[in-house]
Amino acid sequence: QVQLVESGGGLVQAGGSLRVSCADSGGTFSKHIMGWFRQAPGKEREFVAAIGWTGSVTSYADSVKGRFTISRDKAKNTVHLQMNSLKPEDTAVYYCAAATRPYTVVVDTRKVSDFGSWGQGTQVTVSS
Repeated sequence: QVQLVESGGGLVQAGGSLRVSCADSGGTFSKHIMGWFRQAPGKEREFVAAIGWTGSVTSYADSVKGRFTISRDKAKNTVHLQMNSLKPEDTAVYYCAAATRPYTVVVDTRKVSDFGSWGQGTQVTVSS
């Protein structure tokens, strides 16, 4: 069964850091772009970051550029999102996702509809 499992969310003060991780239990998505999205209450799910299947190409939303870093451990089939200088507006449920098709281009893969497999989400809360 294909599974993406997130971990590492929690509560942090503004200016602090958190790292969320996503495990691809079956190694199914080793040739797929992996992404992180987030959804705050009452808002649509939005793109945060993506990383190519080789791990060398990344893409970020403007709102997190310079503060968040996405990385990929191919040996462990795991994707991480390191979040620094967190702001209260970063509060949301963070979702890991795998692109629907393999070998797509990172810069073109940022819409919710580009991703076909999703994790259950992990809550990140930033207090002011």
